[in-house]
Amino acid sequence: MKYLLRHLGLYLLTVWVAVTINFILPRAMPGDPVTALFARMRGRLNPREIEAVRAAFGFSDEPLLTQYFQYLGHVAQGDFGLSISAYPAKVTAVIATALKWTVLLGVVSLLISFTIGTILGVIVSWRRGSHLDSVLTAFFSFTSSFPPFFLAMVALFFLSFILQWFPMAHSYSVNTISPEWSWAFVRSVLYHLILPAGTIILVSISLWLITMRSTMVSVLAEDYVTMAEAKGLPQRAVMFRYAMRNAVLPSFTQFGMAFGFILAGQILTELVFSYPGLGFYLVRSVTTQDYPLMQALFLMITLAVLGANLIVDLLYIRLDPRVRTNQTN
Repeated sequence: MKYLLRHLGLYLLTVWVAVTINFILPRAMPGDPVTALFARMRGRLNPREIEAVRAAFGFSDEPLLTQYFQYLGHVAQGDFGLSISAYPAKVTAVIATALKWTVLLGVVSLLISFTIGTILGVIVSWRRGSHLDSVLTAFFSFTSSFPPFFLAMVALFFLSFILQWFPMAHSYSVNTISPEWSWAFVRSVLYHLILPAGTIILVSISLWLITMRSTMVSVLAEDYVTMAEAKGLPQRAVMFRYAMRNAVLPSFTQFGMAFGFILAGQILTELVFSYPGLGFYLVRSVTTQDYPLMQALFLMITLAVLGANLIVDLLYIRLDPRVRTNQTN
């Protein structure tokens, strides 16, 4: 219980620091986004109209401390104001639209890369030193040396622009299909998902493969694995039931952290494919000085990473008896 309370207190302190920094940074920058918006639109509005719009976006001349507590109250209610780049839509509406595409792309990429990389790591560790080990390790180490956005641009140029095998942009065929629960819509979504997810998977497999291989090599030298082999158990049972069960714990920790980074780990990939996720809108909010949307996205990314780390810490204690014993002593 003390361990749980200590971690919760630490994470709550981190959340408060993140919210405070999120409040200070936009207000420390020169000017305000409303004035920049009217300058780009060349709108001719009188001062009263400008002040009304600034108030709607949460920018006022009240003392900074008053604005801070007002901001905390709005954040607690999930109210981040109006989006400047998508005016008059609310920030929460913009995020809700983009979140589903980011989660879809991130979860599919993470689950596939984790599953393939972990299984391949177990296989090559069992056959370490073989040609299979050398070829697979070298190939995925080579693909992971490229940034995801570079592979995304290469795939987009050759597979979409030159060969025209895949679509160039968006998450589904917006001109021919309306978003609804139909096989045509699902097929279009999966078709548009292949290239963005494929580039992320190709880069990510190496992490899980190398992590699992190195851990498996250490676990295979343990006495209980030798005893299982001496009992004449099938190779598959020793490899997956005994060795992999303990070797997967470090990969599980990295999986939780990677899950938290789903909201921020594919920004450039979404930008290359014009995939309408949170990363795409984050870049758009920066270029359009959409501070309310920018603040909300930064805060969401921070909370997602912190939440994933907390869940992994708690589950790791549950899965590993050694950690649980150390915490109770």
